[in-house]
Parts: sequence; structure tokens; C-alpha cells
Amino acid sequence: MTEQPTTPAATIRTGPPPRPGLAELVARIRSHAYGQAAPHTIAEQVAGVLAETGPDAGLLTLAERAGSPDGYTRHTLHTEAAFSVSAVVWRPGQVTEIHDHLVWCSFQVLQGAETETLYDIDGDRLVEIGERHRPAGSVSAAAPPDDIHRVRNTGETVAITLHVYGADLSNGTSVRRVYEQRHDR
Repeated sequence: MTEQPTTPAATIRTGPPPRPGLAELVARIRSHAYGQAAPHTIAEQVAGVLAETGPDAGLLTLAERAGSPDGYTRHTLHTEAAFSVSAVVWRPGQVTEIHDHLVWCSFQVLQGAETETLYDIDGDRLVEIGERHRPAGSVSAAAPPDDIHRVRNTGETVAITLHVYGADLSNGTSVRRVYEQRHDR
């Protein structure tokens, strides 16, 4: 009788990759996300959780942290009825379209830096109203209707941001509308 080679169980991977610290972060977010507070308040509370827990880029695998030359990449880490947690990986120069959201959002820059350009609507045109540069460790929150923006990696290294959105986004996106910036001549 010939003995069959066996594969050690430790080399077989099933399910999602390990996400150190994610379970604790989700439990802390959950205590605020189901609250009855105004969306801006929930977003600020969840931003506080991000600042207190200090998640890091180790939530992602090495392959996920590399990003893509084709555009920024989003990795969904957790979803449930009241919120979703995702990480966005931005290579230098990658940028979103100008957009707003359906729900509140809290986010933290885990690695690198990002620049957010803020917009408002004046009549029938989009107007740039400011810019925020956020280095690693920065935490912020926003909620509709004051959340028209564009985000980009203006640094020279890969940037990673962690986002918590106030909805289950397992089958969609939090983007409500994409705006086209007109240039009057």
C-alpha cells in the first residue's frame, strides 16, 4: 500500500484573509452606527472610534496594499445593515471623480497622504470652496448634503485610507451623484 502525501492544514486557506484588529473596530463602530443621532453626529462619533483604535495598513494583505496601476482600488472588509468598512488604495496621482454620497462617512488615512478638494453648488455651477491635505493618521467625517468632493493621492507613495459608510454597501456604492466641473470661458 502506497502512502498518499498529505498537505498540512496550515497551508490551506479558506475564507477571507485575517484582518488584525478588524473585529474590535467593527464592535466599536457598531455601538454608534445603530444610534438614533443625526448623520453628522454618527459620522463624528465613528471618526472618534477610528482615532481611538488606530487601525493600520496591516488590515490589508501585501497584495491588497500594492494597489493597481489602472486606478484606485476598494477592498470591502466588513458589511452589515447599518454600515460598511472598506479600505481604498491609491497609487500616486490616482483620483476620484467629483462626487457626493448617499450616507454619512468617516475615514482615516492609514498610510501616505491624500488631498481632498471640497465643492459647493452655486446656482447651476460647481464651485471649489477649499482643499484639505491629510497626512497619515488624519481622521475626518462628513454627511450629506455637505460632502461634495474629489479625493486624490498627491504624494509620491501608495496611500491607504479606511472608510466607514453608514449603509450596507455589499451590493453597491455610497456615491449619490458624480458631478462634471464646467469651466466657464
